[in-house]
Amino acid sequence: MELDDAKEKQREGSSLSEERSPSALGQAFSKILHSLTGQEAQRGNARDVALKELSALIEATECDRLFEGKGDPPCGLLEMLGQMAKALEKYAAPPKEKEGGDDGHSQVAEKASEVGLLFLKLLGKIDAAKNSQVCPAWEPGLRHLAGPIYVFAVTHRFEKPWTSRISQDIAGRVLTLLLRVTDCSSVAGFLRGENEDEKGRFTVVMGLLRPQLNKESWKNNPAIKHVFSWTLQQVTRPWLNQHLERILPPSLLISDDYQTENKILGVQCLHHIVLNVPAADLHQYNRAQVLYHAMFNHLYMPEHRLIQAVLLCMLDLFPILEKAMHWKEDATRPTSRCEEVLQLILTHMEPEHRLLLRRTYARNLPSFIKRLGIRTVRHLKRLERVIIGYLEVYDGPEEEARLKILETLKLLMQYTWPRISCRVVVLLKALLKLICDVARDPNLTPESVRNILLQEATDCLILLDHCSQGQVKSLLAKILLSCEDRMVVSCVRKVQVSNSTPNHGT
Repeated sequence: MELDDAKEKQREGSSLSEERSPSALGQAFSKILHSLTGQEAQRGNARDVALKELSALIEATECDRLFEGKGDPPCGLLEMLGQMAKALEKYAAPPKEKEGGDDGHSQVAEKASEVGLLFLKLLGKIDAAKNSQVCPAWEPGLRHLAGPIYVFAVTHRFEKPWTSRISQDIAGRVLTLLLRVTDCSSVAGFLRGENEDEKGRFTVVMGLLRPQLNKESWKNNPAIKHVFSWTLQQVTRPWLNQHLERILPPSLLISDDYQTENKILGVQCLHHIVLNVPAADLHQYNRAQVLYHAMFNHLYMPEHRLIQAVLLCMLDLFPILEKAMHWKEDATRPTSRCEEVLQLILTHMEPEHRLLLRRTYARNLPSFIKRLGIRTVRHLKRLERVIIGYLEVYDGPEEEARLKILETLKLLMQYTWPRISCRVVVLLKALLKLICDVARDPNLTPESVRNILLQEATDCLILLDHCSQGQVKSLLAKILLSCEDRMVVSCVRKVQVSNSTPNHGT
């Protein structure tokens, strides 16, 4: 189809040249690009006409003309296509969020659907050229288009306030077709390269995202943080470390925001970096310490989702930090970062009354005990107070906090058993009180959870008896004579028949 045929399809005719040359196409694209990015782009009618003209132009132009790298300047048409793709991606991007106002998300979804259809046409041209092998210049054209099209697809692919089912479906089709024409089996392959000797497109994508990921502008587009986070998490080791300078500053910037949602997103990005960048690279320029201090400051926020994300990240960061620690054999072992965090957690746990935070702290406490091992003995007094206090409080039907505290107590006795014998009476009272509370209130807790609680408490009593060379058995002997509760008696009998040999191998 000739270019003048495309002109006849438009309500408002365009000044396209009848000569099918790269310069004529360049002028046509330049006019449309100006309509999308210039001052007249503020008028909705002008942009609608420009998009219709672009759609007709893509349909009317054969791929050998569309991706021809000749002209003045060389490859100017291909560069114009890349600029056009960038303009379309920005046109469909969600606007800056406004407090207490309409963000126009429904209009964004409509724009995204329209732009997505244009990208499908462009990628369709490339796919046809690739399969027919008539137009060898499709590959340079794809290099200019792939980055902006990818950013568009990820922006609108998932359920967000600015997307609709239609826009999500179209964006998904765009992403699928993009992977097909680039011969990539997955998004990860698209970003890092399918083969070891193949250069991926992560650098190109970050080049498009980074200008928007600075302190002044990263909130102008509410989608940019999600595109960055999702893209980052597709690239793993050993490919990620070469991009560390590009990804670390934006991750720290997002995690340092005042909004909890952004803090969590930034922490998740930092956690991915910790997991997928070698320790040597994180030690360079003191990056690991920067990460630690950024995480540590978040522990003062009373938000359970943020605390959970931070603690998971820190538990993976501790081995990296401890590799850099050195101490003399005859000197006192210095306090590690893990111990510093445990001290702060215990400080927050003692007075905490909010159930969600209590569960979050209790959920992660066993991992800290495992990480510190015998060094937990330094914090034994505070751990004892926290354990006893948490065992006294009902935690809802699932009893997550009390179950995790029982797990913590078992680990604590295994690692610090020589120090447990002097605490037998205190811990025995706390465990017996827990067993009696659970046995007397069957309606508050489901039977399956109640059975697990009683079993875990009984295991703790058995372990406590092992640590005290049988003291618990003698203290429990009179209970069998006076107690009438079937569940309590059952737990006590299990302790009485257990082997009381202490496990000195732990």
